[in-house]
Amino acid sequence: MKRRTTTWIFSLAMLGVMIMFTNGCKKSSDSSSTTVAITDADGNVYHTVTIGTQVWMVENLKTTKYNDGTSIPLVSDTSWTNLTTAAYCWYNNDASWKPIYGALYNWYAVNSGILAPKGFHIATRAEWATLIAYLGGDTLAGGKLKSTGTVEAITGLWLSPNKGATNSSGFTAYPGGYRSVAFQWINSFGYWWTATINGTSTAWDCWMRFDNTDVYTEYSLKTNGYCVRCVKD
Repeated sequence: MKRRTTTWIFSLAMLGVMIMFTNGCKKSSDSSSTTVAITDADGNVYHTVTIGTQVWMVENLKTTKYNDGTSIPLVSDTSWTNLTTAAYCWYNNDASWKPIYGALYNWYAVNSGILAPKGFHIATRAEWATLIAYLGGDTLAGGKLKSTGTVEAITGLWLSPNKGATNSSGFTAYPGGYRSVAFQWINSFGYWWTATINGTSTAWDCWMRFDNTDVYTEYSLKTNGYCVRCVKD
């Protein structure tokens, strides 16, 4: 699978900002309008959407500070993979990705309990399961969660075919890739941590891909850098 260059993909960033709010505010049978604005410790503003009985943030978390104002360590070098403490980074160590994809956090930051803005929390595995079930189950929910359009058509951020993407939920899931030893899969896959531990070195995450409508729930190394979504307390 060929990787698109940063220059080409970033040229879509402003388009992405516009379609994020267009898609994110869409009403459908799966969601209600996004009307609530939430601010994190950095002053970033997020919007919310009600999906079933849950209120989710429409955007990935971008904060560089915990909700008590304490800074989260920014780690851009290769020490990332050996960390057992909290850290964040930007995809490819490039802060220009922040407006669309937010930050990538390791699970130690998620597990701090103070990463989400006050009144919200990092969604648990069970809360993701509730969302997925409401949207038709794990083989269908991805289409209702993913933002629409494709890179090739210059209409979105997922690679073609972005199969089944309708964003009827208003969740607006973007393909932010992830970080492990290297940064990978921007535009192809989106990964989100849950707040649920699996074992000594692993925790649960959910992810989606460009070529089907599935949502996968798996566990990964806590050192991986994934996006984060928050849900209302």
